[in-house]
Amino acid sequence: MRIMGADLSMKCTGLCFPDDSTAVIKPRGKGDRRLLSIEERMTAALRVARPDLVVIEDDPGLFRGASAKVIPMVHATVRLAVMRSGVPYVLVNTKTLKLYATGYGGGADKDSMALAALTRAGRKFPGDKGGDQCDAWWLRAAGHAAYGEPVVRMPQHNMDALRAVAWPVLGDTVPVFAPPLPKQPRRRRKVAA
Repeated sequence: MRIMGADLSMKCTGLCFPDDSTAVIKPRGKGDRRLLSIEERMTAALRVARPDLVVIEDDPGLFRGASAKVIPMVHATVRLAVMRSGVPYVLVNTKTLKLYATGYGGGADKDSMALAALTRAGRKFPGDKGGDQCDAWWLRAAGHAAYGEPVVRMPQHNMDALRAVAWPVLGDTVPVFAPPLPKQPRRRRKVAA
């Protein structure tokens, strides 16, 4: 299966391609014009990579200030490029990705993610100070694990984190993890007076 990972950012979007190579998109221009550059480069990357699925780190919606406006625009731009390319995508929550990669969710930082990649897979991401390529690599790894093609051996606790993702059925390829069931409303019992 050809899976691509994408860690989105206005300054430096990290990509991991189906062949396991990584790269970054550093957009040209200023202000919103950078979105055009991101769209062009993402479209070109999709055309070359020909993925079956793109795994995107979800926007947690916790940003403040300028980031609260910019990150959703980058997400919309990339998702449109992916949809126009006819490639399905899935969103992986940041906490879920960190739990899968490191074994702990909220407390894992970029250094922890990089250390986990080095320890588990011998992967280094030179010049990747922000960890964009590293996160994209973990997103691709999570996608492969979800479809029963792990690229790295992980403890069951880490693997269980991937159950929270709504992995799509891709043709005849079914994810190992069943899609999460919708939460059922609690029924209140009537108490006899």
